Amino acid sequence: MDMKKKFTLAALAGVPLIMVLGNSMLIPVLPKMKSTLDITQFQVSLVITLFSVPAGLAIPFAGFLSDRISRKKIIVPALILYGLGGVVALLGIWLMEKPYYVIMAGRVLQGIGAAGTAPIAMALSSDIFTSSDRSKSLGLLEASNGLGKVISPIFGSLIGMLAWYATFFVFPVLCVPTAIAVWFLVQDPMTNKKPKSVKNYLSALKKIFQGKGVHLASAFFGGSIALFVLFGTLFFLSDHLEQKYNLFGVRKGLVLAIPVLASSSTSFITGMITGKKSNKYKFFVVGGLILIGIANSVIPFFIENIYIFIAALVVGGVGSGLVLTCLNTIITGSVSMEERGMITSLYGAVRFFGVAIGPPVFGILMEISNLATFLTPAGLAFLASVGCMLFVKQKFIQSQNQSTSKEQEQDTMGKKIFDTLTMKNTIGRLVLRPKTAQLKKLKDKEEIIKAEFAGSQKEEKTSEEFAGQEKE
Repeated sequence: MDMKKKFTLAALAGVPLIMVLGNSMLIPVLPKMKSTLDITQFQVSLVITLFSVPAGLAIPFAGFLSDRISRKKIIVPALILYGLGGVVALLGIWLMEKPYYVIMAGRVLQGIGAAGTAPIAMALSSDIFTSSDRSKSLGLLEASNGLGKVISPIFGSLIGMLAWYATFFVFPVLCVPTAIAVWFLVQDPMTNKKPKSVKNYLSALKKIFQGKGVHLASAFFGGSIALFVLFGTLFFLSDHLEQKYNLFGVRKGLVLAIPVLASSSTSFITGMITGKKSNKYKFFVVGGLILIGIANSVIPFFIENIYIFIAALVVGGVGSGLVLTCLNTIITGSVSMEERGMITSLYGAVRFFGVAIGPPVFGILMEISNLATFLTPAGLAFLASVGCMLFVKQKFIQSQNQSTSKEQEQDTMGKKIFDTLTMKNTIGRLVLRPKTAQLKKLKDKEEIIKAEFAGSQKEEKTSEEFAGQEKE
């Protein structure tokens, strides 16, 4: 991977990192927000809901527009809107006595903005990078997403020590530089492509789901279960650490970061490994889901042993990292560039809802028993592993990767030929430009000779006419 692509990847990696901060960074300051604004528990919970629901609903539209217009032209305005939502919330807090509804309006704006960030960045990364580089890039994006999950509770707790509303200031501070970096450092292959008509686009999507519907649905289910279990387990752990070990604030955040750090580290390493083993994606996914199932099967029997408990959470985190990274490659590699934005956005929406339902479902199960709390998600993980083993087809990924590489190679060769003929590259300047200059000189000399010859003929004719006149 050359230096230019590394800068491109660094700019894109900032996008999922910022998206994750939208909810996780605010969680530590919600109790302070509730007491300061004098609102109910339900009202404070809407701070999270009114971000996640608009994001989940808007993601398919963002994907459609990214296929029609350009990925970059969706990501950059989305980041600006994300930051603007934070500004709206801040202005409401500073200028109004009862800013709750203005804060909620800002959160809705942030949710809509979030819809055009990480899923579209994933599609754009898949457009730019092919073969082994694609797996590495998607692994890094997933690791960046995981890193955001790790640092956001700790970061939110630290920022919240200044003021509970200071967290809203972080959004524009991070979003604007990231938007600038994406705009100037990322070259979007979709920019100069003529989009299909809406009818043809929808027809192509219909054909995708007719031919690969079960394949994609199984992959979507596996990804949603991985995140459902991860966030549900974190919800349980948050309560368990307070009730059992009296851990609060930053100390609790550090313990919560352990399984998420395992997930993000695995995502990065998996991206490096699978780049060289592109025919093993499905088996990494199945293996990851089995690890999640085993980890959750062990926890209820050793929940009083903190070491085995944390070790099981780490194993589950490793499984999540394997699943999510490889599914990114499977899903983006199963469709062509023209429909990739919509498919990855649908997957992003499924992921969002998996995250959203994890804590409440675990909350219901926690009231029943520890066995129900962990054996239920374990069963779902094993079920998802069977579905992926049976219905995810490696041939769809391989054929698409080959066709994409071939298409991009043809585009590259065509571009090289065009740049050579128009003297925009080194070959053109070294080979064609001197010859062109030489031809120009020859042409100029030829025109001079013609002009001189025409002039001499005219002079000769004039002298002959003068001599004839003298004779007369």
